[in-house]
Amino acid sequence: MNVQTTIEQAVPERLARVRQAMAAEGVDALLVPSADPHLSEYLPGFWQGRQWLSGFQGSVGTLVVTAGFAGLWVDSRYWEQAEHELAGSGIELMKLLPGKPGALEWLGEHVEPQGVVAVDGAVMALASARLLSERLKARDVRLVTDKDVLGKVWEGRPSLPSNPVYQHLPPHASQNRADKLAQLRETLKAKGADWHFIATLDDIAWLFNLRGSDVSYNPVFVSFALISQQQATVFVGQDKVDEHLRQVLAVDGIEVRDYAEIGQALGAVPSGSRLLLDPARVTCGLLENLASGVELVEGVNPTTLSKSCKGEDDLVHIRRAMEQDGAALCEFFAWFEASLGHEVITELTVDERLSAARARRPDFVSLSFSTIAAFNGNGAMPHYRATEQSHAIIEGDGLLLIDSGGQYLGGTTDITRMVPVGNPTLEQKQDCTRVLKGMIALSRATFPRGILSPLLDAIARAPIWADQVDYGHGTGHGVGYFMNVHEGPQVIAYQAAPTPQTAMQAGMISSIEPGTYRPREWGVRIENLVVSREAGKSVFGDFLNFETLTLCPIDTRCLLPELLAKEELAWLNRYHATVHERLAPLLKGEALAWLQARTAPL
Repeated sequence: MNVQTTIEQAVPERLARVRQAMAAEGVDALLVPSADPHLSEYLPGFWQGRQWLSGFQGSVGTLVVTAGFAGLWVDSRYWEQAEHELAGSGIELMKLLPGKPGALEWLGEHVEPQGVVAVDGAVMALASARLLSERLKARDVRLVTDKDVLGKVWEGRPSLPSNPVYQHLPPHASQNRADKLAQLRETLKAKGADWHFIATLDDIAWLFNLRGSDVSYNPVFVSFALISQQQATVFVGQDKVDEHLRQVLAVDGIEVRDYAEIGQALGAVPSGSRLLLDPARVTCGLLENLASGVELVEGVNPTTLSKSCKGEDDLVHIRRAMEQDGAALCEFFAWFEASLGHEVITELTVDERLSAARARRPDFVSLSFSTIAAFNGNGAMPHYRATEQSHAIIEGDGLLLIDSGGQYLGGTTDITRMVPVGNPTLEQKQDCTRVLKGMIALSRATFPRGILSPLLDAIARAPIWADQVDYGHGTGHGVGYFMNVHEGPQVIAYQAAPTPQTAMQAGMISSIEPGTYRPREWGVRIENLVVSREAGKSVFGDFLNFETLTLCPIDTRCLLPELLAKEELAWLNRYHATVHERLAPLLKGEALAWLQARTAPL
């Protein structure tokens, strides 16, 4: 019996037990988000309740359960995966589409008047809880956030992670924690706030120059932070911080308290104080601990913008990490081309070999996300993941999509490349060329400092839209510095709200990754990381452009060069010249020969 069959049998039983618990608690609808008390993208097992209850393995999705209905809302990245994994579970796939109701809207429209909707307030963002509560009030439906219905029936729930916390040290940590705290306190003073509460793990790790391994692929640790002008406290599992690190932190005026004490600490914030927090990044359940007289000062965490703008010292290390990552990729691709057709290579083999190549590189720590190696039809699922039970052999003709990345002490990488296998079709080459044109268009763009990042999305899509083709995901996301591979505040996606905090600033690292997906046939995505740089001033203001950071050849065998405009071809040749110059000193033998062949000018 395979894993999928086991899940299909378990999910209906789990739903039945949840519905029994709901009835006992007087709950008409249960909302189960993909979230933890830190509103992380990737969750420790202790908080993967949506996955446990639904059987859906994707990283993002929202589950709603009522007495007669169960639905999972996911975006287009996960439609095919969810359709497969939800089969036979009794859970309906609810496709998120522009203009169509999401889970919160559905609850506001379908729960009967005087009904009760429950969500675990410990994992529900304050902003989302407010929005849902308003929707429900219109129908005289009550939202309760103090019932963990799922927790009552979740057998075998994983324990909280207990991995140690360690320092991110110079030279890779270019600014000390004392200076970061001083800058944060100046911002608090300017905002008229007495205290600041941080629940987001990447903000805490960055602020205190600490790292961990509690979340797969992201070097963060489960924690909270509470800061005033006089105090700075990190709340973390007591056994995760050794005595030496406690003493080091104490020198910088930082106290370490147990993770479970955060509620007590929030309750001790004096009435009449002003507390700065981000309502989209803290949960409503935690804030119920505050005294009634505490005034909330709401806004984006100041650290979110600070860590997104990498300094020149950071960029020195980031460029070196990109070189090492590119060299690892060259070694892998040289092996792949030499071995293809001579030994059995599967999507799993690609992951194993590429991960091993990265692990041999200096300062490598871990992968930055689960490698996507997707051949032909599997590539049509943007977040596809090969498993022992379901994967493809790389053989015949077609396209192999590889989306991968690494965490290095000096930076975080994320790259997607297309690999020709046998003889790709004309249509496949057309898709690859069109997607490359989109990536080049945005890579070459100059734009005003402060432009809201979602507005840049159309630049990459324009060459793709010109042929009446589109893709469902965003074009780009922020990337951390030995931190989360997905980082705010910027996001290059027209679907995202163009809020003031998404303004583009110098030093921000973003991905550029347009795509095209042909369900059950193939998928195309080409991705580089770029950093926003000063481009000059004019009477119309300050302007920025992009420096491409990622260093790895773009396989021209997947392209139709005659479809590239003169300036696009020039960009590609310049890029390949740079890749060769930067990577050749790190390579030898077959890998160097591969690099020379794949960077030859068109």
